[in-house]
Order: sequence, then C-alpha cells, then structure tokens
Amino acid sequence: MKALGSGRRVKAWVGLAIATLVVVVLPTVASAAVNRFDRAGNLLIADQFNNRVIEVAPSGKIVWKFGTGSSVAGAHTTVAPNDAERIGGGMTLISGTGAPAGTPGYPTGGAIDSRVLIVNHGRHIVWQYGKAGVSGSSFNELNAPVCSVYLGGGKVLITDQGNQRVIIVNRQKAITWQYGQTSVAGADPGMLNNPNSAELLRNGRVLIADENNNRVIEVTKGGAITWQYGSVADTATLNAPAFASRLPNGNTLISDSLNNRIVEVTRSKTVVWTYVTNSRPGSVADPIPTRAVRLPNGNTVISDQFNHQVIVVNKAGAIVRSYGHVGVLGSDLGFLNAPYDAKVIGTYFGLTKP
Repeated sequence: MKALGSGRRVKAWVGLAIATLVVVVLPTVASAAVNRFDRAGNLLIADQFNNRVIEVAPSGKIVWKFGTGSSVAGAHTTVAPNDAERIGGGMTLISGTGAPAGTPGYPTGGAIDSRVLIVNHGRHIVWQYGKAGVSGSSFNELNAPVCSVYLGGGKVLITDQGNQRVIIVNRQKAITWQYGQTSVAGADPGMLNNPNSAELLRNGRVLIADENNNRVIEVTKGGAITWQYGSVADTATLNAPAFASRLPNGNTLISDSLNNRIVEVTRSKTVVWTYVTNSRPGSVADPIPTRAVRLPNGNTVISDQFNHQVIVVNKAGAIVRSYGHVGVLGSDLGFLNAPYDAKVIGTYFGLTKP
C-alpha cells in the first residue's frame, strides 16, 4: 500500500475450509439464479476507498457487500480494504488495511483499521486478528495488513505491511511462522521493506512481493531465499511490485505497480507477457495497478487502482469484461474508488487454495 495508493465466535470457524454453501433457487426465477450470492464467475472486489468489499454478478448487479462506507473500524465496517477472498461456506476473508495520512476523503491523519476479518454471508464477523482502529505489533495486533490468505486448519497467512513482516497465525491468534524483522525495514536476508503480498506455494515456500525493495522473492520456511526477481536499485525491472502469484506453468505473474504494468516472467526471469494499464483510452497517467490474477482460460483480472476500474484482459490485451468507469471514481452502482483487489469466485488458479 502506497500513500495515496494506497465477535470472536471461534467455534463458528471450525471446519470452515470444508463447509459448503447451499443456495436453493427456484427454476422460475431466472434472474435470481444469475444474480445470486457466491455464484462462480462473480467478481469479489476490495473497493478500497469506498470502504467496502462487494460481490458483483456478470450482469453488474452488486449481490453482496460488507462495509457501510464508514472510515471508522467496527463490527460492520472495514476501512480501506486491500484484499478479499471467498474461502468456502460463504465466508469472506478481508484485509482491513486502513488509509495512510494524506489520503483524500479521510481525516488528515488517515484512518486505521489494522484487522484481518472473516465475515459470513450475514455480514457478521466470526473471527478477526487485530484490534479495530489499533495499530501495533504485540499479541493480536497488526499494522496495515494488506493481504491475507486462508491456509486451512484455522491458519491465515498475513502480510503485515507496517510491521515489515509476513506471518502465519492460528485460530488462537498465535504466530506460528514469520519472515521479516518486526517493525524493522531492510533488504538484507531475513528482512522486508513494505511487503505487499504473500502466497503459500505448493512446494511449501512463500512468494512475497517486497514492494519497497522492488523485488519478488520466494523463501523457504527456514528463511532462505531460493528465487528473486528484481532488486532495490533496479526500478526498470520492477518498481514497487504490489502482488505476485505462481502460475501452474511455473511462471510468476507480477503487478509492477509504479511501472503501470503487469508482467509474467519465467523461472529463468524472461518476460513472456506484459500488459500496460496507462496506455488505454481514458487512463490517468499513473493508475498504479495493484492486483493481477490469472484465470484458467488465460485471461487476467487486473485491479487498475487509480483508473478506478477492474478489467479482465485476454492474452492479446483486449478487455473482455470490466467494472467501474476508467479514470472516474464513484460509489454508486457501476462505480469504484481505487479498487485494490479483485478475484473471480470459484477459481484459485495460481493462488493459494483455501
């Protein structure tokens, strides 16, 4: 998260990963089938500066929302969420990041959330890590969490950006693994500088977008770096990478935010695909795209942050689906305000599967 870019019913969470949502749809109500909650193909969007997470059907209808729009963290609000994913049983994992000082539309000092939430279909928080409106690094405290991934077994991988660390916590809120030195930024081994995302790979390693170090690294649970793309001094290769995912073919898909592009690179660090987001009609000069998620059909979902739009592009770079209006922010139906993350419900292609 760049500046300007950027209850505890534990029993209800047990077995979350294997729970399923049963939706009964009467065959005579076709529109209900098309516009239902948790339907495969819907877009789940972290609409950052509208202080909400929304689920949007292909028709454009909002079928579910968490967040009232308030910039005060609470039982029914999320402040400037950077990340969201559906994790099974109708549950949604949300990273309530908060807005940094100077963000338009917020108090001068910004607004703090600093929680990772699990929210059910009824918009009730069934679990959270962190304290509403409190930033810290002690037990059950976070500082601007920007990304969270449900690992199963009650464990959550959290990119705790302001604390310069990536952690795994269990349902009892104990930290069971950490990479990065708490509250100390750096580029030396074992250190991070403004980490912006983390994914657990199938090989058991963790892929981290280390934003202010201009690199993406793959680390073992023992803390060794086994692969790296980009470096502190090389902003041409990567400039503030916001997100990285490992595709099934072994390539890595990266949101190269301050270069306003998405790149796909091989294990040998060859760029095989690029999409530039600020060259399309209507674009602002620096949209700073934050998330790029590949779909099984080869299309890519891009959160084009300051173009205030989520787009789906094909391999040829043509937009095949969009939500929001390019370069125009808003909170009404069909509008977004700095969307930070978007995923298609029903697919975890290249992502850590809950």
